Amino acid sequence: MSTPPLKLEDPFNLLWPFVAGYRDWFEVGRYGPTQIRRYTACVLHFGDWARSSNLAASDLDEVAVQRFLDDHLPRCECPRPIPRGLVNNRAALTHLVRHLRDLGIIAVRRPDEIARELEAFNQRMVTVWGMTAGTRSHRCRIMRRLFRAAFGSGPIDIASLTPQMIRAFVLGDRQWSPSTVRVMAGAVRCYLRHRTLLGDDVRHLHRAVPRAAAWGKGALPSGLTDEELDQLLHAFDGPCPSRRRGYAIVRCLVDLGLRTSEVIGLRLEDIDWEAGILRLSAGKGRRASTLPLPAKTGEAIVSYLMHERPQTGRREIFVRHVGPRGGPVGRRVVQRTLHAAYKRLGWDRTRVHILRHTLGGRLVNSGASMKQIADVLRHRSIQTAAGYTRVDIARLSAVALPWPGDVA
Repeated sequence: MSTPPLKLEDPFNLLWPFVAGYRDWFEVGRYGPTQIRRYTACVLHFGDWARSSNLAASDLDEVAVQRFLDDHLPRCECPRPIPRGLVNNRAALTHLVRHLRDLGIIAVRRPDEIARELEAFNQRMVTVWGMTAGTRSHRCRIMRRLFRAAFGSGPIDIASLTPQMIRAFVLGDRQWSPSTVRVMAGAVRCYLRHRTLLGDDVRHLHRAVPRAAAWGKGALPSGLTDEELDQLLHAFDGPCPSRRRGYAIVRCLVDLGLRTSEVIGLRLEDIDWEAGILRLSAGKGRRASTLPLPAKTGEAIVSYLMHERPQTGRREIFVRHVGPRGGPVGRRVVQRTLHAAYKRLGWDRTRVHILRHTLGGRLVNSGASMKQIADVLRHRSIQTAAGYTRVDIARLSAVALPWPGDVA
């Protein structure tokens, strides 16, 4: 039995007058026809619900979208076929709200108290501590959760925060791992330092932030063996989505030890093909770096640029292959690339950073000095690079003492 076509035309729908412009926006972004059809169906479904709820087009802001997603979609009994997936509906309606706002149908959203507070916090992280965009974004998301739980949509009153509230927020769910607690605590401490610089006395809140035990340094840093590394690189030999892009990304991670943020930030002008070098702009280490470009890494990038990269005016090396086609990729593209490769190999791994640890271990075992390792991995401190000495099994075994009572 064939699936009936999605409902894509409905002149009586509340949102029908805006559908043509909505589709045009996606076509300009070179979204695929299937995605455009799916998003259009989501919008028309939302329009039917809005009319039945006595809403006008000018009422369809983020609040109305959330009502639709939370109240209607899980219990939807509308005649099929309509897309009921939460991810597609949320994406489609987020684009719709932006489109209606661009047309002047919905009033421009004014920054609320939380948005203003986070903007000031974000500026502090940039100007004082020089944090990367990824770190700032993550810490702002964590603090937004705390503000919403503590203040709702009201003003940010730091004096009303209690040590008990801070402790409960950082510890969160009992299922949280120590690393998650450390991340939450780091964001809260950073914000409290920001408030201290503003002149607030938050010492009692600082003392309340829990400190999770860091047992991770008791074990050897994890990394891939040479055999596993070879298997990972060959995971892109067969047919798979965006195969050349995926292989080039993995070579950057494996051969250069790049961070995810550094991979997605690579630009065409960062590579000097004649000199065989790669220039990295200032990132997490707050300094620009120049690295030698290994031949295999360069070959993988050239293969991607010549045979798979869509035509685009963007200068980033790695770009999107689906709508908005040709736009810069985000961190999730790098993560999904590795996760898909792990899955093809039948591995249960999830970490991307393990490839950086793998390079550090290989450098140690090849006899590289701590200064050389720190330079390659862009560590500002040699002490950070020194952690990789614990994977040098050959040298550790050479100084190992015999077990007491051992029989020769």
